[in-house]
Amino acid sequence: MEFLTGINDYLTSQFGEFGPLLALGIAGLFMILLAVPLLLNQPEDPLKKLQKNIAPETRNKPQKQRLRQADRNEQLQKFAGFLEPQNEDELSAMELKLRQAGYHSKDSVRLFHFLQFAFGILGLLAGLFFVYVLKADIDYDSQQMALRIIGPGAAGYMLPKYWITRRIEERKQKITEGFPDALDMMLVCVEAGQSLDQAIVRVASELHASYPDLAGEFEVVAQEMKAGKEKDKVLRDMGTRCGVQDISSFVTVMIQSASFGTSIADALRVYAGEMRDKRVMRAEEAANKLPVKMTLATMGLTVPPLLIILVGPSVQGIMNMGN
Repeated sequence: MEFLTGINDYLTSQFGEFGPLLALGIAGLFMILLAVPLLLNQPEDPLKKLQKNIAPETRNKPQKQRLRQADRNEQLQKFAGFLEPQNEDELSAMELKLRQAGYHSKDSVRLFHFLQFAFGILGLLAGLFFVYVLKADIDYDSQQMALRIIGPGAAGYMLPKYWITRRIEERKQKITEGFPDALDMMLVCVEAGQSLDQAIVRVASELHASYPDLAGEFEVVAQEMKAGKEKDKVLRDMGTRCGVQDISSFVTVMIQSASFGTSIADALRVYAGEMRDKRVMRAEEAANKLPVKMTLATMGLTVPPLLIILVGPSVQGIMNMGN
Protein backbone atom coordinates (compact mmCIF):
# COMPACT_ATOMS: atom_id res chain seq x y z
CA MET A 1 0.00 0.00 0.00
CA GLU A 2 2.86 2.38 0.75
CA PHE A 3 4.29 1.72 -2.71
CA LEU A 4 0.95 2.54 -4.38
CA THR A 5 0.55 5.62 -2.20
CA GLY A 6 4.02 6.81 -3.22
CA ILE A 7 3.22 6.35 -6.90
CA ASN A 8 -0.04 8.21 -6.44
CA ASP A 9 1.70 11.11 -4.68
CA TYR A 10 4.39 11.27 -7.35
CA LEU A 11 1.86 11.35 -10.21
CA THR A 12 -0.21 13.96 -8.40
CA SER A 13 2.82 16.17 -7.81
CA GLN A 14 4.03 15.89 -11.39
CA PHE A 15 0.80 16.02 -13.41
CA GLY A 16 -1.77 17.44 -11.02
CA GLU A 17 -4.84 15.85 -9.51
CA PHE A 18 -5.64 13.98 -12.74
CA GLY A 19 -2.19 12.38 -12.86
CA PRO A 20 -3.27 8.86 -11.74
CA LEU A 21 -6.18 8.84 -14.21
CA LEU A 22 -3.87 10.01 -16.96
CA ALA A 23 -1.39 7.22 -16.16
CA LEU A 24 -4.19 4.64 -16.25
CA GLY A 25 -5.38 6.00 -19.61
CA ILE A 26 -1.91 5.83 -21.15
CA ALA A 27 -1.42 2.30 -19.79
CA GLY A 28 -4.78 1.28 -21.31
CA LEU A 29 -3.81 2.72 -24.71
CA PHE A 30 -0.51 0.86 -24.66
CA MET A 31 -2.30 -2.37 -23.75
CA ILE A 32 -4.65 -1.87 -26.71
CA LEU A 33 -1.74 -1.23 -29.06
CA LEU A 34 -0.01 -4.35 -27.80
CA ALA A 35 -3.15 -6.49 -27.92
CA VAL A 36 -4.11 -5.65 -31.52
CA PRO A 37 -0.95 -7.20 -33.11
CA LEU A 38 -1.25 -10.25 -30.85
CA LEU A 39 -4.85 -10.78 -31.90
CA LEU A 40 -3.99 -10.29 -35.57
CA ASN A 41 -1.12 -12.78 -35.39
CA GLN A 42 -3.08 -15.35 -33.45
CA PRO A 43 -3.07 -18.65 -35.39
CA GLU A 44 -6.39 -20.08 -36.44
CA ASP A 45 -7.66 -23.06 -34.52
CA PRO A 46 -7.15 -26.19 -36.71
CA LEU A 47 -10.46 -27.66 -35.56
CA LYS A 48 -12.31 -24.45 -36.41
CA LYS A 49 -10.57 -24.33 -39.79
CA LEU A 50 -11.64 -27.91 -40.51
CA GLN A 51 -15.21 -27.19 -39.48
CA LYS A 52 -15.26 -24.13 -41.72
CA ASN A 53 -14.05 -26.16 -44.69
CA ILE A 54 -16.64 -28.90 -44.26
CA ALA A 55 -19.53 -26.79 -42.95
CA PRO A 56 -22.67 -27.28 -45.06
CA GLU A 57 -23.61 -23.61 -44.84
CA THR A 58 -20.30 -22.76 -46.53
CA ARG A 59 -20.99 -25.16 -49.38
CA ASN A 60 -24.54 -23.92 -49.75
CA LYS A 61 -23.57 -20.26 -50.08
CA PRO A 62 -24.15 -18.67 -53.48
CA GLN A 63 -21.13 -18.61 -55.74
CA LYS A 64 -21.05 -14.80 -55.81
CA GLN A 65 -20.83 -14.62 -52.00
CA ARG A 66 -18.15 -17.34 -51.87
CA LEU A 67 -16.08 -15.48 -54.46
CA ARG A 68 -16.39 -12.23 -52.50
CA GLN A 69 -15.11 -13.97 -49.36
CA ALA A 70 -12.23 -15.70 -51.16
CA ASP A 71 -8.68 -14.40 -50.70
CA ARG A 72 -9.72 -12.24 -47.74
CA ASN A 73 -7.36 -11.49 -44.91
CA GLU A 74 -8.42 -13.81 -42.09
CA GLN A 75 -6.74 -11.58 -39.51
CA LEU A 76 -8.89 -8.61 -40.48
CA GLN A 77 -11.92 -10.90 -40.82
CA LYS A 78 -12.01 -11.18 -37.02
CA PHE A 79 -12.66 -7.45 -36.76
CA ALA A 80 -14.98 -7.16 -39.77
CA GLY A 81 -17.89 -5.94 -37.63
CA PHE A 82 -15.74 -3.14 -36.27
CA LEU A 83 -13.76 -2.24 -39.41
CA GLU A 84 -16.56 -2.35 -42.01
CA PRO A 85 -19.76 -0.31 -42.32
CA GLN A 86 -22.74 -2.53 -41.62
CA ASN A 87 -24.92 -0.63 -44.07
CA GLU A 88 -24.54 -2.03 -47.60
CA ASP A 89 -24.96 1.38 -49.22
CA GLU A 90 -22.19 2.90 -47.09
CA LEU A 91 -19.96 -0.12 -47.76
CA SER A 92 -20.53 0.12 -51.52
CA ALA A 93 -19.85 3.87 -51.50
CA MET A 94 -16.61 3.35 -49.56
CA GLU A 95 -15.49 0.55 -51.90
CA LEU A 96 -16.18 2.76 -54.92
CA LYS A 97 -14.21 5.63 -53.39
CA LEU A 98 -11.22 3.38 -52.71
CA ARG A 99 -11.43 1.91 -56.22
CA GLN A 100 -11.39 5.44 -57.65
CA ALA A 101 -8.23 6.00 -55.60
CA GLY A 102 -6.65 2.91 -57.18
CA TYR A 103 -7.04 0.44 -54.29
CA HIS A 104 -8.77 -2.69 -55.58
CA SER A 105 -8.04 -5.07 -52.73
CA LYS A 106 -10.97 -6.86 -51.10
CA ASP A 107 -9.69 -5.75 -47.69
CA SER A 108 -9.23 -2.10 -48.67
CA VAL A 109 -12.24 -0.88 -46.64
CA ARG A 110 -11.07 -2.73 -43.54
CA LEU A 111 -7.52 -1.47 -43.92
CA PHE A 112 -8.79 2.09 -44.37
CA HIS A 113 -10.81 2.04 -41.15
CA PHE A 114 -8.00 0.25 -39.30
CA LEU A 115 -5.55 2.98 -40.35
CA GLN A 116 -7.99 5.67 -39.23
CA PHE A 117 -8.23 3.99 -35.81
CA ALA A 118 -4.46 3.49 -35.52
CA PHE A 119 -3.51 7.03 -36.59
CA GLY A 120 -6.14 8.47 -34.27
CA ILE A 121 -4.64 6.64 -31.27
CA LEU A 122 -1.11 7.66 -32.28
CA GLY A 123 -2.25 11.28 -32.54
CA LEU A 124 -3.75 11.13 -29.04
CA LEU A 125 -0.51 9.65 -27.67
CA ALA A 126 1.49 12.37 -29.41
CA GLY A 127 -0.74 15.05 -27.87
CA LEU A 128 -0.38 13.53 -24.40
CA PHE A 129 3.39 13.31 -24.82
CA PHE A 130 3.55 16.95 -25.92
CA VAL A 131 1.44 18.26 -23.03
CA TYR A 132 2.74 16.15 -20.15
CA VAL A 133 6.35 15.56 -21.17
CA LEU A 134 7.63 18.25 -23.54
CA LYS A 135 5.55 21.07 -22.02
CA ALA A 136 5.16 19.70 -18.50
CA ASP A 137 6.19 23.00 -16.91
CA ILE A 138 3.33 24.95 -18.56
CA ASP A 139 -0.14 25.05 -17.03
CA TYR A 140 -2.92 24.81 -19.62
CA ASP A 141 -6.59 25.36 -19.02
CA SER A 142 -9.11 22.71 -19.99
CA GLN A 143 -9.79 24.18 -23.45
CA GLN A 144 -6.11 24.50 -24.35
CA MET A 145 -5.37 20.99 -23.08
CA ALA A 146 -8.26 19.49 -25.04
CA LEU A 147 -7.08 21.29 -28.17
CA ARG A 148 -3.52 20.02 -27.81
CA ILE A 149 -4.54 16.44 -27.03
CA ILE A 150 -7.66 15.88 -29.12
CA GLY A 151 -6.40 17.99 -32.05
CA PRO A 152 -3.55 15.61 -33.06
CA GLY A 153 -5.88 12.64 -32.61
CA ALA A 154 -8.49 14.17 -34.90
CA ALA A 155 -5.79 15.07 -37.43
CA GLY A 156 -4.47 11.50 -37.37
CA TYR A 157 -7.99 10.14 -37.79
CA MET A 158 -8.62 12.37 -40.82
CA LEU A 159 -5.21 11.73 -42.40
CA PRO A 160 -6.23 8.53 -44.33
CA LYS A 161 -9.35 10.29 -45.64
CA TYR A 162 -7.26 13.23 -46.84
CA TRP A 163 -4.83 10.84 -48.51
CA ILE A 164 -7.64 9.02 -50.33
CA THR A 165 -9.12 12.32 -51.53
CA ARG A 166 -5.74 13.43 -52.90
CA ARG A 167 -5.23 10.06 -54.59
CA ILE A 168 -8.63 10.28 -56.29
CA GLU A 169 -7.91 13.74 -57.68
CA GLU A 170 -4.42 12.77 -58.90
CA ARG A 171 -5.73 9.61 -60.52
CA LYS A 172 -8.54 11.47 -62.27
CA GLN A 173 -6.00 13.97 -63.57
CA LYS A 174 -3.75 11.24 -64.95
CA ILE A 175 -6.67 9.44 -66.60
CA THR A 176 -7.90 12.68 -68.15
CA GLU A 177 -4.44 13.43 -69.55
CA GLY A 178 -4.03 10.01 -71.15
CA PHE A 179 -7.53 9.49 -72.46
CA PRO A 180 -7.12 11.41 -75.80
CA ASP A 181 -4.05 9.31 -76.66
CA ALA A 182 -5.97 6.15 -75.78
CA LEU A 183 -8.83 7.16 -78.09
CA ASP A 184 -6.42 7.85 -80.97
CA MET A 185 -4.82 4.46 -80.50
CA MET A 186 -8.20 2.76 -80.26
CA LEU A 187 -9.31 4.47 -83.46
CA VAL A 188 -6.20 3.20 -85.27
CA CYS A 189 -6.88 -0.35 -84.05
CA VAL A 190 -10.55 -0.27 -85.08
CA GLU A 191 -9.79 1.17 -88.51
CA ALA A 192 -7.16 -1.56 -88.95
CA GLY A 193 -9.91 -4.19 -88.71
CA GLN A 194 -9.84 -5.13 -85.02
CA SER A 195 -12.97 -5.40 -82.95
CA LEU A 196 -13.63 -3.13 -79.98
CA ASP A 197 -12.64 -5.89 -77.53
CA GLN A 198 -9.32 -6.49 -79.30
CA ALA A 199 -8.68 -2.75 -79.53
CA ILE A 200 -9.20 -2.36 -75.78
CA VAL A 201 -6.74 -5.19 -75.06
CA ARG A 202 -4.13 -3.64 -77.37
CA VAL A 203 -4.60 -0.14 -75.92
CA ALA A 204 -4.23 -1.51 -72.39
CA SER A 205 -0.93 -3.19 -73.27
CA GLU A 206 0.46 -0.16 -75.11
CA LEU A 207 -0.50 2.45 -72.48
CA HIS A 208 0.84 0.54 -69.51
CA ALA A 209 4.20 2.35 -69.53
CA SER A 210 2.94 5.92 -69.97
CA TYR A 211 -0.51 5.90 -68.30
CA PRO A 212 -0.67 2.90 -65.93
CA ASP A 213 -3.91 4.00 -64.22
CA LEU A 214 -5.84 4.25 -67.48
CA ALA A 215 -4.24 1.04 -68.76
CA GLY A 216 -5.38 -0.74 -65.60
CA GLU A 217 -8.97 0.33 -66.18
CA PHE A 218 -8.85 -0.95 -69.78
CA GLU A 219 -7.38 -4.23 -68.52
CA VAL A 220 -10.30 -4.63 -66.12
CA VAL A 221 -12.71 -3.97 -69.00
CA ALA A 222 -10.95 -6.57 -71.17
CA GLN A 223 -11.00 -9.20 -68.42
CA GLU A 224 -14.69 -8.62 -67.67
CA MET A 225 -15.56 -8.92 -71.36
CA LYS A 226 -13.61 -12.18 -71.57
CA ALA A 227 -15.52 -13.46 -68.54
CA GLY A 228 -18.80 -12.99 -70.45
CA LYS A 229 -20.13 -9.86 -68.78
CA GLU A 230 -22.39 -7.68 -70.89
CA LYS A 231 -20.49 -5.00 -72.79
CA ASP A 232 -22.90 -2.21 -71.80
CA LYS A 233 -22.56 -3.10 -68.12
CA VAL A 234 -18.76 -3.33 -68.37
CA LEU A 235 -18.46 0.11 -69.98
CA ARG A 236 -20.82 1.71 -67.47
CA ASP A 237 -18.82 0.20 -64.60
CA MET A 238 -15.65 1.66 -66.10
CA GLY A 239 -17.21 5.13 -66.20
CA THR A 240 -18.31 4.77 -62.58
CA ARG A 241 -14.90 3.54 -61.39
CA CYS A 242 -12.96 6.31 -63.11
CA GLY A 243 -15.28 9.13 -62.09
CA VAL A 244 -14.15 11.20 -65.10
CA GLN A 245 -16.75 13.02 -67.20
CA ASP A 246 -14.87 12.39 -70.46
CA ILE A 247 -14.95 8.63 -69.95
CA SER A 248 -18.62 8.71 -68.95
CA SER A 249 -19.39 10.53 -72.20
CA PHE A 250 -17.27 8.03 -74.13
CA VAL A 251 -19.23 5.15 -72.58
CA THR A 252 -22.50 6.81 -73.61
CA VAL A 253 -21.23 7.26 -77.18
CA MET A 254 -20.16 3.62 -77.45
CA ILE A 255 -23.43 2.29 -76.06
CA GLN A 256 -25.52 4.49 -78.37
CA SER A 257 -23.37 3.52 -81.35
CA ALA A 258 -23.91 -0.16 -80.63
CA SER A 259 -27.65 0.34 -80.01
CA PHE A 260 -28.31 2.25 -83.25
CA GLY A 261 -25.95 0.13 -85.35
CA THR A 262 -23.73 3.00 -86.47
CA SER A 263 -20.04 2.66 -87.20
CA ILE A 264 -17.86 2.53 -84.10
CA ALA A 265 -14.92 3.91 -86.10
CA ASP A 266 -16.90 7.02 -87.08
CA ALA A 267 -18.01 7.59 -83.49
CA LEU A 268 -14.44 7.14 -82.25
CA ARG A 269 -13.09 9.51 -84.90
CA VAL A 270 -15.50 12.29 -83.95
CA TYR A 271 -15.07 11.82 -80.20
CA ALA A 272 -11.28 11.54 -80.45
CA GLY A 273 -11.20 14.85 -82.32
CA GLU A 274 -13.30 16.45 -79.59
CA MET A 275 -10.97 15.10 -76.89
CA ARG A 276 -7.92 16.51 -78.69
CA ASP A 277 -9.61 19.90 -78.96
CA LYS A 278 -10.57 19.72 -75.32
CA ARG A 279 -6.99 18.94 -74.30
CA VAL A 280 -5.77 21.96 -76.29
CA MET A 281 -8.37 24.15 -74.58
CA ARG A 282 -7.26 22.92 -71.16
CA ALA A 283 -3.65 23.78 -72.05
CA GLU A 284 -4.71 27.24 -73.26
CA GLU A 285 -6.70 27.79 -70.06
CA ALA A 286 -3.65 26.92 -67.95
CA ALA A 287 -1.49 29.21 -70.09
CA ASN A 288 -3.96 32.10 -69.71
CA LYS A 289 -3.97 31.69 -65.93
CA LEU A 290 -0.19 31.89 -65.77
CA PRO A 291 0.17 35.70 -66.36
CA VAL A 292 -2.27 36.44 -63.53
CA LYS A 293 -0.39 34.17 -61.15
CA MET A 294 2.95 35.64 -62.20
CA THR A 295 1.61 39.18 -61.80
CA LEU A 296 0.56 38.55 -58.21
CA ALA A 297 3.91 36.96 -57.40
CA THR A 298 5.82 39.74 -59.13
CA MET A 299 3.88 42.45 -57.32
CA GLY A 300 4.36 40.78 -53.97
CA LEU A 301 8.10 40.31 -54.43
CA THR A 302 9.10 43.52 -56.21
CA VAL A 303 6.81 46.30 -54.92
CA PRO A 304 7.91 46.21 -51.23
CA PRO A 305 11.66 46.39 -52.02
CA LEU A 306 10.96 49.10 -54.61
CA LEU A 307 9.03 51.18 -52.08
CA ILE A 308 11.84 50.78 -49.57
CA ILE A 309 14.40 51.95 -52.14
CA LEU A 310 12.34 54.94 -53.29
CA VAL A 311 10.71 56.10 -50.07
CA GLY A 312 13.38 55.00 -47.62
CA PRO A 313 15.84 57.90 -48.21
CA SER A 314 13.04 60.47 -47.96
CA VAL A 315 11.82 59.01 -44.68
CA GLN A 316 15.37 58.95 -43.36
CA GLY A 317 15.88 62.60 -44.36
CA ILE A 318 12.65 63.70 -42.67
CA MET A 319 13.65 61.89 -39.50
CA ASN A 320 17.09 63.55 -39.53
CA MET A 321 15.51 67.00 -40.00
CA GLY A 322 13.26 66.40 -37.03
CA ASN A 323 16.22 65.52 -34.85
